[in-house]
Amino acid sequence: MSRIRSAATSLDRRTFLAATGAVGAATGLGLAFGPDRAAQAATVSPGPAPAAPVPVEAPAVPRVPYTRGTTLGGVSTPRGSGGYRRLGDGPAWDRVVRSELGTAHGGRAGRRTALASFVQFTDLHLVDVQSPLRYEYLRAETASAWRPQEALSVAGVVSLIERVNALPGGPATGAPLSFVMTTGDNTDNNSKLELEWYLTAMSGGKITPNSGDRRHYEGVQDSGLKLYWQPDSAVRDADKQLGFPRMDGFLEAAIRTVHSPGLRLPWYSTVGNHDSLPGGCYAPGDPFWTEIATGERKLETLPAAEAAKVWKAVKDGLDPKGEDFKRLLTSHAKQARRVTPDERRAPFTRTEYLRAHLDPAHTGHGPHGHGYTAAHLDGNRLYYSFRISDHVLGISLDTTDPGGHYTGSVGDAQLRWLERTLKENEKGEKAHVLVFSHHTSKTMNNTRPDPARPQEKRHTGAELVEVLAAHPGVVGWINGHSHKNEIIAHDGFWEVSTASHIDFPQLARVIELVDNHDGTLSLFTTLVESAAPHRTDFTDLSQTGLAALYRELSFNAPQSRTDLAGTARDRNVELLLKR
Repeated sequence: MSRIRSAATSLDRRTFLAATGAVGAATGLGLAFGPDRAAQAATVSPGPAPAAPVPVEAPAVPRVPYTRGTTLGGVSTPRGSGGYRRLGDGPAWDRVVRSELGTAHGGRAGRRTALASFVQFTDLHLVDVQSPLRYEYLRAETASAWRPQEALSVAGVVSLIERVNALPGGPATGAPLSFVMTTGDNTDNNSKLELEWYLTAMSGGKITPNSGDRRHYEGVQDSGLKLYWQPDSAVRDADKQLGFPRMDGFLEAAIRTVHSPGLRLPWYSTVGNHDSLPGGCYAPGDPFWTEIATGERKLETLPAAEAAKVWKAVKDGLDPKGEDFKRLLTSHAKQARRVTPDERRAPFTRTEYLRAHLDPAHTGHGPHGHGYTAAHLDGNRLYYSFRISDHVLGISLDTTDPGGHYTGSVGDAQLRWLERTLKENEKGEKAHVLVFSHHTSKTMNNTRPDPARPQEKRHTGAELVEVLAAHPGVVGWINGHSHKNEIIAHDGFWEVSTASHIDFPQLARVIELVDNHDGTLSLFTTLVESAAPHRTDFTDLSQTGLAALYRELSFNAPQSRTDLAGTARDRNVELLLKR
C-alpha cells in the first residue's frame, strides 16, 4: 500500500489511520486527529465558526498513482463522423508536467507530503427549463441560448456526485479527499427552486426537476416549434434534421423524481453570476423579474432580426438593467405561451441565498453553512476564508458585479479584506493559500458601480492578479465561468480554470497540493467525468441512462464550442512552483 506523509504527523500513522478507516474522508489532511485539531479548522472570517464536518469512514488508501474513474483511465469520445454522433469509451488523457514556475527535480515522487486533496465542481447550471424568465427564443440568433441537454441537468449533477463519492482519494497521492468546492453558477436562472435543487443534490434527498404543472412538462420541447428539439414528437425540427433522435417518453422521464445520495464529503459554495443575477446578467432587485419568472406567460419564439438585436445587447452588456429586455417581453406578451404560474421560480436575494445555505436541512456532511455563517448574513457578504488543512488556507471570493452583466469584478471593500487576510497569514502561520472564485482573470473586466455602493471602486482581474502575486503564500487561484479548461502561470502562482458540467466535456477536477521537500511544491489536477456510462441507450430512461444521455446531447448540441476541453497542458497536470 502506498504511504502518504503529513507534515503534522508521521508517515506510518497517516497510512495506518487512513487504511483502517480511522481517518474520515470528510475531515481534511492534518485535521483528522481529535477534537483539538477540529477546533483549529474554524474559518478565519469574522463571526462564529461553522460547525465541524460530520466524519465519514474513509476507504482504504489506494495504490498511487491510480487512474480508474478519472480521465487518466479513459474519456468519453465520439464515434463516427458527421451528424449526430454517439459517445463511447475513448483513450485516456495523460498527465503533463509544467515547470514554468518551478524545477522538476528527480525523485520527488518518493518524498512527497500531501498538504491538501479536494474536488472542484464548477458551472453546474442546475436549470428549471420551464421558467418564463429564460430567453430560449434567442436561439433564432445563437444556438447557445438553448441547449438540448438542459432538461437533464439534475440527473447529470447527481451522477457527478456519485462519481466523487466513489473516488478512493487523490489520484496522485492517495490522500483522502477532504471537501468539494463549487466555484459558482450552481443555478442557472437565480431561481429559488433551482437553489433548492442544488442544495438538495449536494446534501442528499429527492428532487423533482419540474415546475408549473406538477403533472406535465410545459416548455419549448413540447411547443411544436422547429427551433427546438421535440423528442416526443414526429415534428421534423431543426435538431432532428441534424440527426437527433425521436425519444418517446423523454419529457416524462426528464421531470421524474431524482434521488441524490448527497456528497459524502464536506462541501463549500462560491457564488457565480447566474446565482446572483436574474438571467445571469441583469441587475437584481427589480420586481419585474419576479413577475415574469412566477407568471403565466412564457415567450418561446421571436423573429430572427429582433433576436439578433437582443442577443447583441446581452452579449455586449449594453443593457445591464434589462430595460430593453423588459420592453421586449411586454411588447410580445400576447404572443407568449400560457403556462402554469409557480411562485417557486422567483429570483432569490443574497439574504435568501445565505439563509438557504444556513438551513440545517442542507447541512449534509457539513460544514454548517458551507462556508457562510450568521456573520455573513448580518453583513450581507458572500466572501470568506476557511481552513483546508494544517498548512493550507482557502479563500472564497464573490466576483459577481451587482451592477449587472455576466463578466465580473470585486469591490474595494472585498479587495481590502483579501489583502488583510493575506497579510495576517504572513504574520502568523504562513500557510499556503488557495483562492477560489467564479470568474477568471480574463473575465473580470466589468467595473459598473454596485447600486448599493455607488461610490465604491470596482477592481478587475488584472488588479486581482497583482494583489495575489504580491503575496508569496498564494499558490493557486481556482475558478470557472468560461466553461473551458485553461491553466495559466502567473508570477508565483497558478490560475486553474475548469470546464463546466453543462457543456461538453462535462467535468470536475480533483486538486492535490504536495510538498516535494526539495524547495518546490506541486499542484496536481486530475479531471473526472460523471459516473454515467460513456455509451448511451436511447431506450434507457432511468436516472443513470438520463445522465449518460445528458453528456451525449451536450456533445451534439448545435454550434457548441469544440475547444472547451483545452489542451493537454490544461487538463491532467502536475504544476511545479517554488516553495
